[in-house]
Amino acid sequence: MGALGRFVRSLAPGNDHQLAATQYAGRESASETAARKRRERHHRSGAAKAAAAGERSEAEDRARFNYRLSYRR
Repeated sequence: MGALGRFVRSLAPGNDHQLAATQYAGRESASETAARKRRERHHRSGAAKAAAAGERSEAEDRARFNYRLSYRR
């Protein structure tokens, strides 16, 4: 069926769910897109915080180790 036929069929009342199931099959809805983007932002921010905490911890460990070396001399 051509584009004009799909358009005319979409104007018929009562088949909204069926039309949505067939016409938009395989597409991501706007609410699904927004939810996915929120999850991605949250994941990135959590990963960045964890990386920063790890860097701080490593820096503290290096400082402690270097202090012990200088104290022994």
